[in-house]
Amino acid sequence: MIIIVGATGTIGNALLRRLTQFGVPVRALSREPEKLVARLGKLAEELDQSLIEVAAMDASDPQSMRSAFAGGSQLFLAMSNSPKQIELETSVIRIAKEMGINHIVKISSPAYDLSAPVEVARWHQEIEWVLYESGITHTILRPYAFMQNLLRQASTVKAANMFFGSMGNAACNFIDCRDIADVAAQVLTKKEWAGQIHTLTGSEVFSYPEVADRLTALLDRPIRYMNLSPEKHRTDLIELGQLPPWLANHVVEIQAMSVALPEKPTSAVKKIIGRDPRTLDAFLQEHVEHFR
Repeated sequence: MIIIVGATGTIGNALLRRLTQFGVPVRALSREPEKLVARLGKLAEELDQSLIEVAAMDASDPQSMRSAFAGGSQLFLAMSNSPKQIELETSVIRIAKEMGINHIVKISSPAYDLSAPVEVARWHQEIEWVLYESGITHTILRPYAFMQNLLRQASTVKAANMFFGSMGNAACNFIDCRDIADVAAQVLTKKEWAGQIHTLTGSEVFSYPEVADRLTALLDRPIRYMNLSPEKHRTDLIELGQLPPWLANHVVEIQAMSVALPEKPTSAVKKIIGRDPRTLDAFLQEHVEHFR
């Protein structure tokens, strides 16, 4: 039995679909299992529901985790970033070991680098160290920027034909979350990929001005990228975007990382899943209605 912590998230939900296509039984966990059941019900034609068990789990409640992990052999760990990240994921790892889980696949972040520090990456670094010390076989997946996060730019593209950031002309490693899930499915079902660290990217890098050019061609109207100073970007995310300060800091920090540390694609996705990653052009075409 494979346990999915984060089954309602973009990656976890895609992983659930892929594993059921492989005929693998899964236990999908959520703090609000009734909402997950309702979502899965809408996908009844796409999923083999007989392979899916839904259970409640609260990472702040050890007993709920013991119940949720009972009988599981592998665990997929993808929790939303938050200031409680270290505390919650450490608790998951501790209870997983107690309950006899023998392999954990963790969604992490690009490696922490002192020359371009990202606080959330430091949190993940600490959690990776906890995993290492636990003695459990573990696989670390370190994806770069999610293509799905570009959808957050859709409102200003629709309203004002522009979007904002503080990345200048720096190239960014975008990856589709579904490719991350496909990698995770392979790691969970084929032992040769376990026990390693895999840095995941798409097959191309793009700057925000280049994303604007792609949107211009796709929408047949001029779309502009407006570059802001990191300080202005952070303030706008908090005051206009209503993001909590820690999350606004994270967005600005990861864009500063792209500026400070040139990014380039890796071949990990193709090596593991046997095909090229999804392209940015295909992703934007698929989601074009969000930007119209």
